[in-house]
Amino acid sequence: MYTPSRTASFFILLSSFLASAVNAQNIVLTNDDGWATAQIREQYQSLKDAQYDVILSAPALDNSGTGSLSLPIIPPVLIPCEFNSCAIGSPGKGVDSVDPHINYVNGFPVDAARHGIETLAPKFFGKKPDLVVSGPNIGGNDGLEVLISGTVGAAVEGEKQGVPSLAFSGVTNTRVSYKTLQSEPNSPGTLSAITYADLTTHFVQTLLKGTPSGQRLVPNGAIINTNYPALSFALGSKCSKPEDIKWVFSRLFQANDIFDHDIDTGCGTGNKLPDGKAVVESEGCFASVVVLNSGTKLQAGEDAQTAVFKSLSGLGWTCWAESK
Repeated sequence: MYTPSRTASFFILLSSFLASAVNAQNIVLTNDDGWATAQIREQYQSLKDAQYDVILSAPALDNSGTGSLSLPIIPPVLIPCEFNSCAIGSPGKGVDSVDPHINYVNGFPVDAARHGIETLAPKFFGKKPDLVVSGPNIGGNDGLEVLISGTVGAAVEGEKQGVPSLAFSGVTNTRVSYKTLQSEPNSPGTLSAITYADLTTHFVQTLLKGTPSGQRLVPNGAIINTNYPALSFALGSKCSKPEDIKWVFSRLFQANDIFDHDIDTGCGTGNKLPDGKAVVESEGCFASVVVLNSGTKLQAGEDAQTAVFKSLSGLGWTCWAESK
């Protein structure tokens, strides 16, 4: 069985090397699954290990499927935060007792992202963040799911606030407490959290390195939505390590032959990208990367696709066909 390791991870080592080649970046990390899940805490640590300055600002409770909902006023905690991570009567916006960069908001993912951008980033960074990373979500977010996804909603809020934003999701994530990262180091939940976190950090580093100087990390009016495939840590698995993942530039829905026009990626399909959902669900360990319009949460145009495709060329794009 392959066992991910924070110290031995190929992508963490690569990310640290690449970080030395670019200016330090300030990141707000959020999600819709809650501030105390193993996945977001592992992602926080992975980004910090890659020499980023990171603020974690996420909901106090699981708020999956809440899209772009928002509360006008953040109430105090009336039921215990997830995994009893904060008590009844706690303030509506709170902080970890050990690390002040880890924060919760008793609201929706949009509220948490907004708090990170408007309040915490000026406090810790002295300015807006350079990037919002939402996720990786526990479970996939593709097709129609993007319309109600809190993970995507938080990324859209980041873009509305003028910050380039990314959304990530992993099929085989497990919604467990961050404490299991230490108490159950070889559990599927821990192994998936480490692998998805490594992939996300690698993605961020690749985007930073590949974006030309002076060009926005993500085009205005767009976000990037990435879905990771199901992982298996059984002996002989061909989809357990970060380097097993094959990256496919995709679209939100299957292309219509008449009305849909994408960029030509040189894969022999003309101006039709593959359906991201089909890509992730196929055998072969494929991740889909889709550029969305932040206003509609639907397919972005060719100009945005072109910019993202070029900036992320360091991922090593894979051509995918339906028969795979």
